[in-house]
Amino acid sequence: MDDKVDIKMMSKMLVSPQKEILLQDVFGFKAFRGKQAEIIERVIKGENVLAVMPTGAGKSLCFQIPALMFSGLTIVVSPLISLMQNQVDALRLLGIEAATLNTANSPEEKDAVWEKLHSGTLKLLYLSPERLMAPGMLDGIERLGPACFAIDEAHCISQWGAAFRPEYEALSGLHVRFPDVPIIALTATADQATRDQICEKIFSGNVTTYLTGFDRPNISLAVEIKKGWKQQLLRFLKARRSKSENGIVYCLSRKKTEEATALLLAEGYNARTYHAGMNSADRSQNLDRFMAEPDLIMVATIAFGMGIDKPDIRFVFHTDLPASPEAYYQEIGRAGRDGAPAAAHMLYGMDDIRMRRMFIESEQAEAGHKMRGHQRLNALLAFCEAPVCRRASLLQYFGEDTAGASCGNCDLCDNPCETVDSTELGQKLLSAMYRSGQTFGVGHIVDIITGKNTPRVEQLGHNALPTFSVGRDLSANEWKSIARQLMAAGFITADMQHGSLQITDKGVQLLKGKAVFKRRPDVQSLKQNGTRKRGRKSTAADNIPADAEALFLALKSYRREIAAERTVPAYVIFSDKSLIDMAVKKPATLEQFGDIHGVGASKQQEFGAQFIRFIGDNTL
Repeated sequence: MDDKVDIKMMSKMLVSPQKEILLQDVFGFKAFRGKQAEIIERVIKGENVLAVMPTGAGKSLCFQIPALMFSGLTIVVSPLISLMQNQVDALRLLGIEAATLNTANSPEEKDAVWEKLHSGTLKLLYLSPERLMAPGMLDGIERLGPACFAIDEAHCISQWGAAFRPEYEALSGLHVRFPDVPIIALTATADQATRDQICEKIFSGNVTTYLTGFDRPNISLAVEIKKGWKQQLLRFLKARRSKSENGIVYCLSRKKTEEATALLLAEGYNARTYHAGMNSADRSQNLDRFMAEPDLIMVATIAFGMGIDKPDIRFVFHTDLPASPEAYYQEIGRAGRDGAPAAAHMLYGMDDIRMRRMFIESEQAEAGHKMRGHQRLNALLAFCEAPVCRRASLLQYFGEDTAGASCGNCDLCDNPCETVDSTELGQKLLSAMYRSGQTFGVGHIVDIITGKNTPRVEQLGHNALPTFSVGRDLSANEWKSIARQLMAAGFITADMQHGSLQITDKGVQLLKGKAVFKRRPDVQSLKQNGTRKRGRKSTAADNIPADAEALFLALKSYRREIAAERTVPAYVIFSDKSLIDMAVKKPATLEQFGDIHGVGASKQQEFGAQFIRFIGDNTL
């Protein structure tokens, strides 16, 4: 059987250029990156491949180079017309015969494409899943004798809405109808559940998976509770000190994109709008300008960005909460594809969470799909509420073990938030999970801990568990936040298929008292408007020693001057707690300054010398 497959595949391959020659002579690259060469080798041997590679890692080459080595046609399945057209245009500039058939084609263009198909000169044909699965198209493809199928943005098989998914799911019939034709599925974003679904539906398990990592270390990550998105957006942009860079501002609604664009134009920024409600000519014009102009900010809904190959996008700003960690990762992945520093900044509030829940429930989809949508949203909230290093939390969601290391390039590493030891609270929640069999979601576990006698709790006898009502002193929302922070810290994980919470190996150590759990109390008082509950609370400054008060006040004034110069809020420079620590400890060396609360490596290097001088000048 192996010999038969090899002979059949050899008949589809050109005798000439090898992949390394094509890489250099056609695409202009000197060497393959990561697993590219290995993936390409498997495809040209006729094997099925699932490639999960971060944005900018060169996924397209993994099917474009085999397409040039095969003597037949490669069919590329892609979800968006703009994405298909961009790739076709890029390939044509390289002298490669590529085309797309879609609703934007004129009759003359369609005739030209079919003429090239019948003559055998076309190497790559880009189709949407709907077009490929349309009556008669597969028959025509079969007569042409395809050499390979490439399914781009393969995560759409589980991530898109029910109205879109049937065509992607119908792709599961390709390997049955074309058993000797290799299929490569590609995506930048897929958690374990999505990868399993792709492998089963598209390949029936007959596939080699390449998971090349999700880390984009050049992108700094930051999340803020929404307090006034317009002011926060302008503050972010002014802090960047440049109006000559490309960026993307994502908004949840079309109306908001137009409102944000007007705001930026009024402030002197070069900004344009992109959303599905615009006519195609205006969208195309704005996209062309974004690709060509070095200072244009695109204000868009999620209709914009998939597959946009622009390397120098310097920031992505979310005015609203994305739908899931996958969506967030896809969207921020459009920044910094050239490897240079870029920023991802997200705002979120209770209104966002409520809106996202509503979107999930309004989908015309089966209950399991909705449940997975809620689980993914919970995972994104865990990222937002992470007590330490956001990058570690994000990578952990995608299955990468960071061993608790800090990245030094996120807001929580640069300016650590205040945390409280909550080891005992974590143990209570984990114990409730363990005693109830680790087969329930967060809602049921919280019911047990808070002592809520629901019919389900009574029916299962969980009101007799030792952990029943052990957490009644905290609200249900506080316990849900604790659960999300336990997830962000890697103590628990969620089964995306069934929604149950499960204890990780790290969580077992916490249960045994061999690990410590620290949480952020600040995110638990988030109200509808994104602010915290009103009322006078004690602050760090209330407990400052009398002999350090004068220096603390002087440091606050100095911090205010620096913040004004940089047009950022004072707390972004240092928190009051950090200033109190300085006033008490009076650091005289950079090493001592590094031990101050809230001082990471970045702030130690940037502010250390000047604050040490100021402290020395203001100390008797």
